[in-house]
Amino acid sequence: MADLVLQNLTIKYGAVTAVDNLNIHVASGEFLTLLGPSGCGKSTSLFAVAGLNHATSGTIRIGDRVLFDGNPSNTVPPEKRNIGLVFQSYALWPHKTVAENLAFPLMLRKIGRAERDERIKDALGLVEMLPYANRYPFELSGGQQQRVALARALVYRPPLLLLDEPLSNLDAKLRERARVWLRELQERLKVTTIYVTHDQSEALAVSDRIAVMSMGRMRQLGTPREIYERPADSFVADFIGSSNFFDGTMIESGTDAARVRLVDGSEIVTPPGPADATGAVVVAVRPEKIEIVNQTGPNTLRVTIEQRTYLGSVWQYAVRSGPIEFRIQTPLELKDGSILVHVPKDYCAVFPGNRDQN
Repeated sequence: MADLVLQNLTIKYGAVTAVDNLNIHVASGEFLTLLGPSGCGKSTSLFAVAGLNHATSGTIRIGDRVLFDGNPSNTVPPEKRNIGLVFQSYALWPHKTVAENLAFPLMLRKIGRAERDERIKDALGLVEMLPYANRYPFELSGGQQQRVALARALVYRPPLLLLDEPLSNLDAKLRERARVWLRELQERLKVTTIYVTHDQSEALAVSDRIAVMSMGRMRQLGTPREIYERPADSFVADFIGSSNFFDGTMIESGTDAARVRLVDGSEIVTPPGPADATGAVVVAVRPEKIEIVNQTGPNTLRVTIEQRTYLGSVWQYAVRSGPIEFRIQTPLELKDGSILVHVPKDYCAVFPGNRDQN
């Protein structure tokens, strides 16, 4: 296995910049997810690594092997990159059996019959599909087809595995089971993996690190916990999970804490935020982090419950404090009326400007 390096990768289509100066170093054996909304450039980046998209500038390198450096004469064609790729649609040949689907990439590589049969057996065993070797794709469920597509990508033992939303065609329950199984398989094989998805819960569940993308640019790169608990900006805070956003004004900021005046006139203590968080700021806090309390104190707000939603494990309440509307989540079933809530300082994230600017 080897590291994957994307350096200053840029992809343009005429006047449109689909990927803008992307820099990522994926360590050998790492599971990295490209996460973002539709049109953010994540699949475009993935296909550039595979050689199916032509990058405009930058460098793509696996270990010491340069796949692209901006010079057309140095660009390695996709069939010679030896990269495993699983498409969203699985792309299995309908007229070939499961075993024949796996045999085809091995035949292209001129691998002999005996070794070919052994590799097919090993790959199908990895994905628990060996009993289905002689079936055709139309005889398999969606989850089984997904496993066959993955086995076909692994059968020639690539140094890099690329997955383009491979679970999106599965139902919710099966998708949840499949992502656990996929992560366990990747850890067992220790294959460097790039995974593309727009599903933030899926990204949090399977990734070593996540690169959050928007409009062709990477907004933040970090572990799932870093992305969720310490978002770099309000876009990341809103896209990963859900957040409340309070517009306010920075009153003072020190090395350990800051004071922010909210639009209803109340003040809360927050972390200091970035150096440019002065004047107008946005404070983000997760609904599940806001606490219900019995007495007033720092960072407490008196709110009125305006709407309730039962989510199974928790209740979600839409509440209001003057002009401020936000949500809280709690396992408690609350009566209508006013309550006191506490906004914990350590779970606040402060960003400069107002939300429209972030």
